[in-house]
Formats: sequence, C-alpha cells, structure tokens
Amino acid sequence: MAGIRILEVGVMLAGPYATMLLADLGAEVIKIEPPGGEISRQVGDSYFASLNRNKKSVVLDLRSDEGRERLGELVAKSHALLVNMKPSAIKKLGLTYESLRRYNERIVCVAMTGFGLEGGDDPAFDYVIQAATGVAAMTGNPEDPPTLPGYSSADNSTGLAAALGLLAQIVSGRGGQVDVCLRDVMLSQLNYKAAAYLNDGVEPKRYPFGAHSYYVPAQLFDTADGYLALFITHDAFWRAFCAEAGIDGFPTMAERAEKRDEVLAVVSKVLATDTAANWEARLKPLGIPVAAVRTLPQALEATPEVIVDAGDYRLVGSPIRVEGYSPAYRPPPAVDEHGDIVAHSS
Repeated sequence: MAGIRILEVGVMLAGPYATMLLADLGAEVIKIEPPGGEISRQVGDSYFASLNRNKKSVVLDLRSDEGRERLGELVAKSHALLVNMKPSAIKKLGLTYESLRRYNERIVCVAMTGFGLEGGDDPAFDYVIQAATGVAAMTGNPEDPPTLPGYSSADNSTGLAAALGLLAQIVSGRGGQVDVCLRDVMLSQLNYKAAAYLNDGVEPKRYPFGAHSYYVPAQLFDTADGYLALFITHDAFWRAFCAEAGIDGFPTMAERAEKRDEVLAVVSKVLATDTAANWEARLKPLGIPVAAVRTLPQALEATPEVIVDAGDYRLVGSPIRVEGYSPAYRPPPAVDEHGDIVAHSS
C-alpha cells in the first residue's frame, strides 16, 4: 500500500486496529490526536503500541476552526479518513464525506460506530455489543450464566471489516462514505446460526464444553491432564480417530448427531486415559483437527515466528502475509511526533 495515505481519528481499539493493519501493509497512516494525546495512551505503553505501531502522530484540536482547517489540508492530499466515535461527535467535528468532499472529492470516509452513523449515540462498548447481539447468550455451559470471550472480539472484528470497506472504496476510485458498525459486524459473524433461525426457526442452544451444534464430537474434552479441543467434522476424521482411540460404532455423521450423548460418553471415557498433550501428539499426525488448550503465554511460546520487534516493543505481527513483502515494524509515535506534516502538506 505504499503511496496510500490514511488519516485516523481513532480511539482505543477498533479504529486504531483497522488502520494498524493497513500501516503494516505499507500505507502511510497519520493518527490525528487531540491535545494531550489519544486516550488509550493512558492505558499503558504496551497497549498503545499493540494498536498503533507503524503510524505517524499529528495533534489537531478538531473542536477549533484552526484544527479543522489543518485537517482539511491533510484531507486534500489523502486517500481515506477512518474515525471511530459516537455518530454525533463524527458529525459535529465534520468527519463525514459530506463535510470533507470540498477538500477532496475522492476522499474515502469510514465511520465506525456502535449502531450505524444514523443509529444514535447509545454506548456501544465491546461487551455491550456481545450481550446485545446474542453472543453472550450462546456462550458458556448450559447450566451456567451467559459469558463473554476473554478478549475484545467485537472491536477487533469491526476493525477488520472497516479496513476491508476502506480498501474496497479506494479500489473503486470513488470517494464516499463507508458506514461500519459493531452490531452489524457481530450479527454478520453469526451467519449460519442466524440463517438457521431465520429460515428454519432453529434457535441456538448452548452445549457443555462449547460443543458444536451440528458436528459430534466437536468440543472441549477433559483428559488425564488438561483439556483437549477435538473437532471431528466428517466420517474420515472419525474413522482415523477410532483407529487410534480403539473405539467402534457410530460410523456416520448423522448417527453421531442423533446419538450425541452416547458418542460423547464413549469419547470422554477414552480421552480421560491420556493427557491433552499426548492426545494432540497422537492425533495430529493422522490429520485430525485437535489441539491441547493452551494459555496465551504457552501459545506465544509455541509460535515465536509471529512475534516481531517494533523498537523496544515485542508485539504480535501482522496476520496478513504477502509473498515478496515484509513489513518494517516501527514503534508507535510520540504525541505530535510528525506535526510538521501539516505544514508541508499544502
């Protein structure tokens, strides 16, 4: 993305994550910060670095006429602007295409909000969205309260969707407004579960150990030491598993689904005879989808190739790998480190 300039008026996670992915791919990303810096700087240095590497920083007071004028100078020589704020703040600060097109007809303006640019200002934090879209209700064991994933799945997913929308509009060659909201992204990611309800009236159920609603066995299992994720989606996997585990019967996917409890009882009993690590070592070479449950530190230790250095920070690198291209990971910018960009933009 060399030669592409993207402006970011981002807060905390969703917006900054979207533009960081684009910066990793070579775009020039200019982070527009308020006086004193973006609020996530107060969370901690490693937090800020994890979402803002490879960017430049320019401080503008967008509440002032001077700040908006200087923003217009940057917009005139940029390809896109991405912002994640409440809709009323986006409009008040003039961060929409209608407000900025006078500087650049081809500017792409991406608004990331909770419920859409015209959806109102109700608070839309990640966990609130997970609760509102059914994610929490379908997560956890049936007898337990609803639960939430241990990371910001709505914010991160919306960042990915916003980056895709931004790129699509740039490729189109037209300027315009792109509207991406957390609620719609999470509902979109419930694709087949939503389709089952909309077309067949089937409401999602919670099963013990996070079991899949269609495939059996496909869930977590307790072993002699640790938990194991086993995901058997078709009969070939099942046959290979049975040969290694010494199990007979239930040869078809349909029979295993019909006799879920019987299958799980047999599989649970045999998996309890060995450790999760040993089962992974035994089953992986057979091509069976399986993994021992690891902590984050264990997962990072097992995949050192994903860890990169960005100045003094060790971070997880870009998940997008392009043949012939290697990101140059740079540390996050200091507040207003690149303030002279505005002076040289006209």
